[in-house]
Amino acid sequence: MQAAENHSGQATEALTELCRVYWYPLYAFVRRKGHSPHDAQDLTQEFFARLIEKNSVRAADRNKGRFRTFLLGALDHFLANEWRDARRIKRGGGKLLLSLDDTAEERYRLEPADTATPERLYERRWALTLLEQSLARLGEECAAEGKRALFDAVKGLLAGERLPGGYSDLAKERQMSEGALMTAVHRLRRRYGELLRAEIAQTVSSPGEVEAELRHLFTALGE
Repeated sequence: MQAAENHSGQATEALTELCRVYWYPLYAFVRRKGHSPHDAQDLTQEFFARLIEKNSVRAADRNKGRFRTFLLGALDHFLANEWRDARRIKRGGGKLLLSLDDTAEERYRLEPADTATPERLYERRWALTLLEQSLARLGEECAAEGKRALFDAVKGLLAGERLPGGYSDLAKERQMSEGALMTAVHRLRRRYGELLRAEIAQTVSSPGEVEAELRHLFTALGE
C-alpha cells in the first residue's frame, strides 16, 4: 500500500525485497497449475518484473490489503490474460529485475503430492516462508550479540522439533544449567514470535490484521 502511494526509490526497493523473499510460493502455485519448470520460472519472473515496473500495487483494494491475497489474485489474472506473451520471453533476456533461485525445481520436487489445490500449496509455502524469514532474522540478531552458537544449538526447538536428549543433555553440552538453558530458549521463542509478527506486519495493510493473518497462516500449515 505504501508503494502504491509513494513513488520514491525506497518504496520500490521495499516492494522488490518483498517479491524477492516471497517469490517461491508463487512459483509453486504456477507449477501446481501444470506449467513446466522452465515456463513456471519465466512466468514468475515476468510477473514480478511487471508488478515492480508498472507499480501494479496501485490496483490493490485497501479493504483486502494482505500482500499474500493481492499477489495471488494478480498472478491469476496474469496467467489468464498475459502468459502466452510472457512465456515467449527467453530466459535471461530483457531487463532482469528479480533473479529467481536456481534451486526452485529441487524445492518443488519435495512438496507434498497430496496438497489438494495450487491455492493451498501457495498458502502453505507462504506461511513457511514467513517462519523461515523470521527465524533467519533471529539468527542474525543472535550473531550480532555473540550468541550464534546458542541459536544454532536450539533453533530446531524454535522450529517445533523435539530435542532428542532433552534439555539436560544440551545444557551439559553448552556448559549451562538446565534452568539457564530453558530461560534462554523461552526468551528466543518470545523474540521469534515478535519477529514473526513484524514480518507479517509488512504484508498487511494495518496492524489490526496481524493476529488474524497469523491465525490464518497457522491454519494453512495444518492443512
